[in-house]
Amino acid sequence: MGEAIERFFASLPARAPAVLRGPTRGRLQLDLTTGNRTEHWFLEIAPGTIQVSREQLPADAVFTISAELFEELVTGREAAMAAVLRNEATFSGNVVLFLMFRRFFPDPPGVRDPRESAREHVRRSA
Repeated sequence: MGEAIERFFASLPARAPAVLRGPTRGRLQLDLTTGNRTEHWFLEIAPGTIQVSREQLPADAVFTISAELFEELVTGREAAMAAVLRNEATFSGNVVLFLMFRRFFPDPPGVRDPRESAREHVRRSA
């Protein structure tokens, strides 16, 4: 497994208070595949907190993706929703957990919040 993936999972608990603000809670299982091998990660998600474990636990949702593509997600070179829509990753179970979890992925390089772009346009027009 790549170093970027290890760093991503290690960073989740510290980033959770800023990312997980809603009332959603549950367990998300991530299955990262490489050939015939699958690595399992379990995330216990609650408002403002996330616990990362390799221990197999019952899950409310499962996100399955290749380790290679997951590394693209954690480095911002790909988008999680686009990968699911292209059928390069699958998701089953409580979709809200996936929607909350994808907030941890960085934006692709060069992507800006459209609200900030609009504010800049207004300032230039004034």
